Amino acid sequence: MTAEAALKAIAAALARDQGVAQGGMMGANALTISGKIFVMHTSAGELVYKLPRARVEALVASGKGKPWGPGGKRIMKEWVAVDPADADAIALAREAKLFVGGGKA
Repeated sequence: MTAEAALKAIAAALARDQGVAQGGMMGANALTISGKIFVMHTSAGELVYKLPRARVEALVASGKGKPWGPGGKRIMKEWVAVDPADADAIALAREAKLFVGGGKA
């Protein structure tokens, strides 16, 4: 599954969740909660999640994720790019939504 297709599947799975909306920023298609991005499909074709730093480090250490920064420059400690073939995209998106939304289910 491509990152674009994964984001569409995530959007469909979370469509009824309160506060979740589709949006975009800097060429990325994204899902937001209360206006804050929690998962996005970048113009480079990556699926990127905002997660707690320790979770990002665990995904990177396991080989399922790679550190991410806009344009590949400054790495952002709470963002990780994950190939949809390597992890459950919807489960990771739910995890990211809880993190960004302050625990709102």
